[in-house]
Amino acid sequence: MSLNEQWMRRDLATLWHPCTQMKDHETLPLIPIKRGEGMYLEDFDGNRYLDAISSWWVNIFGHANPHINRRIKAQLDQLEHVILAGFTHQPIIELSERLRQITPEGLDRCFYADNGSSCIELALKMSFHYWLNQGQPQKRRFVTLSNSYHGETVGAMSVGDVSLYTETYRALLFDAIRVPSPDCYLREEGASWEEHSLSMFLRMERTLAEQHQEIAAVIVEPLIQCAGGMRMYHPVYLRRLREACDRYGVHLIFDEIAVGFGRTGTMFACEQAQATPDFLCLSKALTGGYLPMSVCLTGETIYQAFYDDYSKRRAFLHSHSYTGNALASAAALATLDIFESDQIIERNRPLAACLSEAAAPLADHPQVGEVRQTGMVLAIEMAADKYRRTAYPWQERRGLRVMQYALRQGVLLRPLGDVVYIMPPYVVTPEQIRRIVQVAGEGIDRATR
Repeated sequence: MSLNEQWMRRDLATLWHPCTQMKDHETLPLIPIKRGEGMYLEDFDGNRYLDAISSWWVNIFGHANPHINRRIKAQLDQLEHVILAGFTHQPIIELSERLRQITPEGLDRCFYADNGSSCIELALKMSFHYWLNQGQPQKRRFVTLSNSYHGETVGAMSVGDVSLYTETYRALLFDAIRVPSPDCYLREEGASWEEHSLSMFLRMERTLAEQHQEIAAVIVEPLIQCAGGMRMYHPVYLRRLREACDRYGVHLIFDEIAVGFGRTGTMFACEQAQATPDFLCLSKALTGGYLPMSVCLTGETIYQAFYDDYSKRRAFLHSHSYTGNALASAAALATLDIFESDQIIERNRPLAACLSEAAAPLADHPQVGEVRQTGMVLAIEMAADKYRRTAYPWQERRGLRVMQYALRQGVLLRPLGDVVYIMPPYVVTPEQIRRIVQVAGEGIDRATR
């Protein structure tokens, strides 16, 4: 029995894996990973895999990055964690100062949580609580886009709209207002991304005009609806949304948990619309893929609505045990160091161009409905009918066939249904990009026969 098989057996005797039907592992072997280095993961039998999806979108500077490793090791000898209520520490202060510097102007306050879903929860609570403190308790509803995903805790699912994740728990969820997504895959033939996104904003405008008195906030994923199939839209939608939220007195929450930190070609997606949200939610790449951490940034106006004598009971009494963890803070500071010293946003531009060039021929594939890209995120959507963009029956699991083929070729891809996407760490080379795209294309060939 190989070492991989030994570890797999021990795993299956005890673990329950995320986002997995465990019965699949009767025929789909688990891959136990022994070590990582740069773009590669290596299993216990010595097989290596190019990590084309950044290990669920978190790893941006490669596995076992020397600079991040050193920063965490140094912090480990100094302080591992301390309660952030009534105490503080140097790394969390420095991180907050640097986040304030690099995010859009006006986001001056940082509230930390443990993961992306928790960050969404606190943003929803903070928005509702703000209006309560302002004497407007009727403003308690949230507007979200169709096909959106914001996490898998109950509040985050309530403002999500990917049925695979939400339908089972419908009875537990609060009722959000859903408006059609500006998803440009659904645009009419001949329409540009900007034209389609503008036309889709009309429904949002009408919803805010008619129901703003009961709406606390609108929550969106800027530019890319990631878990919803990497569906993309034009930044003009965000610009119009910011203007409308100001006009109708509604908060705007940008969920940049997946798209922040350079994924869309700018440090934050909202920069492309020159739109600053009332709440900016960040996680995933924040710590370079090392440790769980999230942060919700907001402005002084919202902060001051909670600032009062304790007896007034206006404080935001939300907490997590590991809030502002010192080791995670050190990892985040090291990540920001690399962005600054290596000019990552500029360096990514030729990589994004290489990705576009390598994948361009796949647009002519008879079973590819669209190849789309925003920055360092590229998606290839398989279709039963290329021109009508008809989806394959989900039961056929064609994306799984692509994943299995890619693993055999030493590439880690994990399609979203029939959408094969590439979201690599920023240490990827042009040669590796071309290899990943080649394997993706070969996998699509086999999956659509």
